[in-house]
Amino acid sequence: MALKRMGIVRNYEEIRNFTIAIIGIGGVGSVTAEMLTRCGVGKLILFDYDKVELANMNRLFFQPNQSGQHKVDAARETLQFINPDVQIDANNYNITTMDNFDHFMKTLRTGNLQNGPVDLVLSCVDNFEARMAINTACNELKQTWFESGVSENAVSGHIQYIEPGVTACFACAPPLIVASNIDERTLKKEGVCAASLPTTMGIIAGLLVQNALKYLLKFGDVSNYLGYNALNDFFPRMTMKPNPNCDDSYCCRRQNEYIIQQRNQPTLSTKTDDDNDESIIQHEDNEWNISVVSESIVESDHNINVAEGIRYAYEKPKDENESMKTSDQTTTTTSNVSLEELMKQMKNL
Repeated sequence: MALKRMGIVRNYEEIRNFTIAIIGIGGVGSVTAEMLTRCGVGKLILFDYDKVELANMNRLFFQPNQSGQHKVDAARETLQFINPDVQIDANNYNITTMDNFDHFMKTLRTGNLQNGPVDLVLSCVDNFEARMAINTACNELKQTWFESGVSENAVSGHIQYIEPGVTACFACAPPLIVASNIDERTLKKEGVCAASLPTTMGIIAGLLVQNALKYLLKFGDVSNYLGYNALNDFFPRMTMKPNPNCDDSYCCRRQNEYIIQQRNQPTLSTKTDDDNDESIIQHEDNEWNISVVSESIVESDHNINVAEGIRYAYEKPKDENESMKTSDQTTTTTSNVSLEELMKQMKNL
């Protein structure tokens, strides 16, 4: 409540009205759930299908006596002890299967305190398939969500704000990860699982919850993409617009809806007599339609240049039509060369 008294948040009591779904109750997800519980959120909906193991004891959350329990059940038990006022809904299943995905969609659509859509979805999973399932569901439901992750070497991580149609979805481009300047081939060793550090996971969980609170309670600036590199305490940021050629049809549909919505918004009225002449800067001549934009905004398409310290997880394969076009151009260029010129080129080889 000190945030309200100090003027940071207008009405912190609104936190009691929000419902947040958390998918993945692992290193990031479990700490995220605990932070939101201590913040007094109205309802948490948890999704996971793994069990607690002794190897999970560096998660800042699970206890040795919970070994063998399903993660969602162990989390609900701990969270209700921390704050019994928070309603906890535990779902112990894999969201990527067909039957479970339908229930997952229904829960997101009707899971809030008034049986309506949830207010926010937080992805804390550690695999590509689950992220794509969340992305598909949120695009179809027009549901805002945050994606998060920690690298396999445990020294970097990120969070990403995704609003269908407004920002790039998870399928718009290869996922962005923080470049750690380590040869990734040295991380893949037979019989060795991914590393984990409670420090890195706690930092990413903190960044995730902080931005979730800013989004829900409407204070500060929500980061579109925020990375963290523990090796040099580097926090790269960037913004990425949606790809109009996204493979997800619902993403393209949401983009069109957003464009129509922007067009239908009333434009700012012209200057009235009460306006201060000095408050509006006018340029009489602007033949080239030059505009000034913030340096923090990255104009992007599906081939954008990412910010310093960030890279794509993989190179997206080229579209077949584009490859055929390139091939045709090469053929056309070659066919215009005379036979004598081709013979000269062959002799020079």
